[in-house]
Amino acid sequence: MPAPRTVLTDCAFQRRVIWRKYVFVYKNSAGESNESLLADCWAQPVLFKKTVPGIACQSLCMNKKFDIINRNVLEKLINLYRQWRGESPVHIEKLQMAGSNREYYRMADADGATVIGVIGTSRDENHAFIYLSGHFTRRRLPVPQILAASEDELCYLQTDLGTVSLFDALSGGRQAGGRYNQREKALLTETIRQLPNIQIRGARGLEWENCYPQPEFDEASVLFDLNYFKYCFLKPSELDFHELKLEANFRLFAKDLTAETSDCFLYRDFQARNVMLDAGGHPYFIDFQGGRKGPYYYDLASFLWQASARYPHKLRRELVAVYYNSLKDYVEVPSVRYFVERLGLFVLFRTLQVLGAYGFRGYFERKRHFLDSIPLAMENLRELLAMQRSFPYPYMMDMLRRLTELPQYARIEQPALNRSDGFKTTDDNVYRAHPQDGPATFSKYDGKGPLVVRVFSFSYRKGIPADDSGNGGGYVFDCRSTHNPGRYEPYKKLTGLDEPVIRFLEDDGEILTFLDSVYSLADRHVERYIQRGFTDLMFSFGCTGGQHRSVYSAQHLAEHLNSKYGIEVRIVHREQNIEQVLKARDSNAG
Repeated sequence: MPAPRTVLTDCAFQRRVIWRKYVFVYKNSAGESNESLLADCWAQPVLFKKTVPGIACQSLCMNKKFDIINRNVLEKLINLYRQWRGESPVHIEKLQMAGSNREYYRMADADGATVIGVIGTSRDENHAFIYLSGHFTRRRLPVPQILAASEDELCYLQTDLGTVSLFDALSGGRQAGGRYNQREKALLTETIRQLPNIQIRGARGLEWENCYPQPEFDEASVLFDLNYFKYCFLKPSELDFHELKLEANFRLFAKDLTAETSDCFLYRDFQARNVMLDAGGHPYFIDFQGGRKGPYYYDLASFLWQASARYPHKLRRELVAVYYNSLKDYVEVPSVRYFVERLGLFVLFRTLQVLGAYGFRGYFERKRHFLDSIPLAMENLRELLAMQRSFPYPYMMDMLRRLTELPQYARIEQPALNRSDGFKTTDDNVYRAHPQDGPATFSKYDGKGPLVVRVFSFSYRKGIPADDSGNGGGYVFDCRSTHNPGRYEPYKKLTGLDEPVIRFLEDDGEILTFLDSVYSLADRHVERYIQRGFTDLMFSFGCTGGQHRSVYSAQHLAEHLNSKYGIEVRIVHREQNIEQVLKARDSNAG
C-alpha cells in the first residue's frame, strides 16, 4: 500500500471547512477498493489540509465549490470497465472538457492502455451518441468506437483518441490573428475533405428517430435559434427595431433554409474542438450526438465561420472549393454559383445563432470568454453583409447593418501578431528602403486617391482598348484558352451576362480556374495602389468575339473588386455597347 498523500482543497482560508467530493484511485496490487473508507471520505467534510491514509487520490472538483457527481453512476462506470476489461482500472483521470451534462474520464490499466469513460445525465443524448457511433463505426468512418455501455446508457466506454484536438493544433495560426502556416492549412484541408464522408456515407441506412433532440432540421428549430438571437443578443444591444417586421423576415428566412430536402447527416456542432488528431495527423470526429437529418451547407458554415478561428477570406474560399470537390465524390452537386448562394444563407444563419449563444453565455451567465468572442463574430457579420447583397430579407438586413454600426460593436483594428514559431505573418506595410539607399523620391501619382478601377471586355479582332487616362494601359488577359460557349448554337445570340452562358461556363469550370489566378494578381495590385493612393487602374479581358468569356470575366472581376475593397469600378463591355458604374461604398475608399 502506498504512502499517505496530502489532499488540498481550494478554499481561501486554512481553517475553513467546506464540503468536497473526491474519487479515490486505488493503487494496490489486486486493484481492490476500500469501500468503507470511500464511503467515509465521501460523507465527511474535508479540512484545508487532511491526510487520507492508504490510497492515492485525486480531486475531481478543484475549481468548483459544489461539483456534484453522482457517486452511484461513477461506481457503475468503474464496474462497467471491470466487466469489459476483466479487472479494475489502476488510474482514473478526470478530463477538463467543455461538455454540457457529460463527465469524461481517462481510465488506464496496469500496462498503461487507456480508454475514455463517459457519464451523462441525459439518457436520450447518450443513446444518440452510442447509436450514431455504432452506425458510423460499421460504415468505417473516423469516429470513436463504443467499447461497452451500461444497460441504462448513463455511462459508456469509448476508444481514447489522444489529447490533441484540431483546435489545439491550430493554436499558432489562431493566436497570430488567422495567419496559418502550410502544416495547419494541410490539417484544415484534410478535415474539410473528410466532412462529406461522414455527412453523406454516414447518413446511409441511418435510423433518424435515434437522433437527439429531434430527427430533422426544420422550420421550428430555425425559428427557435433566430428568436434565441433576438432575445439574448439583439434586445440586450438596445437597438431599436420593429418586432413584427423582423418576425416576418425570420419566417421567410426559415422557409428558405429548409426549402430543400436532404438525406444528409447534419453534424450541427462541427468545429475544430470536435475533431481529434491521431499520431499521423488524421482527423477523427467526436461530439456528434446533436446531429440530425439536414442540409450539408450548415456544417461547412459552422466550421469555416467559427468566430474564434479567424480563418482569412482567402483560406475560407480555398476550403470551400476543397469541400465542393470532395462532395462530388458522394452526391450530385449543384453549380458553383448556386452552391455559394445557398452557403451564404447558412453562414448568415449560423452567425446569428452564434451571436445568440454568445449573448446568453456572456450577458446573462457573465462568462467573460464569450463576451470576448462577440467582436470576432460581429466582424464575420460585417464581412458577410459587405459581400452578400442579395439576401431577400430587406428589413432584417437593414437591422443587421444598423446593429454592426452600434458603438459597442465598432471595428477594432489590431496590428498583425508575430507567430511564436517564426512563421511570417504580414507583408502589408508599404516598402521601406534600406537606410543606405537614402530617401525615395515621391511619385506624382502618390497620395492622390481615391482609386477608380476600369474593367473592359473586348474582341481581339477589333484591337485592345485604348487607355484614355494617360497611364499607358494596364493588365490585358486573354480568355481564348477557355471553353467557348459561342461555338454552340443555343448560346450564339447570348452574352456572358446571360444566365445560360454563366451556367455553361461555371459548370465547365475552366473559366473559374482562370479567374482564380486573375483575382490573386488583381487583389494584390489593387491593395498596393490603395496603399500608395493611386487613382487609376485598368484591366481588360479579350476573347474571339468579345461576347461570352471576356464579358463574363470582366463582369465578375469588377463585382469582386467592388465588393471586396469598396472602390468604384467602371465596366465597359465594348463590343456589347454596355457601360456600368459600381459605386464606392463610401467617399473615403482608397
